[in-house]
Amino acid sequence: MHSRTQWTTTRLSEDFVAGALELERTDHGLLPHRLPRQARSQCTDGQLAMAESQPSGVRLVFRTCATVVELDTLRTRRVYLGAPPRPAGMYDLLVDGHLVAQAGGSGGNTVSIELSTGTTSRESGPIGTVRFTDLPAGMKRVEIWLPHNETTELVSLRTNAPIEPASGEGRRVWLHHGSSISQGSNAASPSSTWPALAAALGGVDLVNLGFGGSALLDPFTARALRDTRADLISIKIGINLVNADLMRMRAFGPAVHGFLDTIRDGHPDTPLMVVSPIFCPIHEDTPGPGAFDTDALRNGHLRFVATGNPTDRAAGKLTLRAIRAELEAIVTKRAAEDQHLHYLDGSELYGEADYAELPLPDRLHPDAATHRLIGERFAKRTFTNNGAFAPTA
Repeated sequence: MHSRTQWTTTRLSEDFVAGALELERTDHGLLPHRLPRQARSQCTDGQLAMAESQPSGVRLVFRTCATVVELDTLRTRRVYLGAPPRPAGMYDLLVDGHLVAQAGGSGGNTVSIELSTGTTSRESGPIGTVRFTDLPAGMKRVEIWLPHNETTELVSLRTNAPIEPASGEGRRVWLHHGSSISQGSNAASPSSTWPALAAALGGVDLVNLGFGGSALLDPFTARALRDTRADLISIKIGINLVNADLMRMRAFGPAVHGFLDTIRDGHPDTPLMVVSPIFCPIHEDTPGPGAFDTDALRNGHLRFVATGNPTDRAAGKLTLRAIRAELEAIVTKRAAEDQHLHYLDGSELYGEADYAELPLPDRLHPDAATHRLIGERFAKRTFTNNGAFAPTA
């Protein structure tokens, strides 16, 4: 920090944080959550706790004439022992909707996870500072998108001019739920996950409830969607149900109906889109559970495999192809009485031909280029004049 700068320090609050469902006051500052406390209390799964505390889609938003911004945070990184290092978290700074700067975090805590046993160890670290300089002069709308892959406590915000809350400027709120693909796994930065890209193209404000490994039709997630203000809602369901081997077809259909019923209790007329899984060869016709490819790990690569038996489909084990067919049938049936309910086949966002050109690096998650492809296609199919989320007069 430069001592000659005349700093304005702003106490952070919900007036300056977008995309979170709850802000927890901690010893250091504010911890954004993407599930409310009641939902978190109903599930002790560590994977979900990690995913919902990683602030995908969460950003600081304000108006200011400042040209220098400093943000103190306490991050928590996850290190998977025996696997290649995961990308460090990135902060994206946008001015009036345009990306003008990026910075990596520093300091923070590290949680080390042993893949073979699931045991963890924790090492504490210091608060770090992210600094942005040479912002354009004059009043402007500033957004700082927090890392989509690191738990991030907000400690302090300093600027060389006062800030004020920035309204949504009349934009519609898009509430989205999905898996790690929606959370942004393998995306280049927080504003370039496919939902963030689609939201920018569609001119909407994103609330991203994409939870790595945890899009599992949980009732508490449905209630969170029900109780969150939204003008548009989408749910992307399938891949986690297969790679977790969580349920059979007998349970899947009623669970989808129940999930939709709960959302409709709070949003009876809101445009609601059900999105089926993108193309993923390992699980198209082979059930889960999914697992790490141990041979690849020994060679320093992170890849996934399907360990189920294709013949188990007859007993109701789920595959992506079966899920797409069932979701389409469910939406078609319900849409006869629900004119605001829509279906989007995920293979239209990323299909077999796309896999040949842009393969999934770890056989499960899209890379940065594929996130952009999916985001652009989603925006074109939903936010344009003929789409389910088209602007209304």
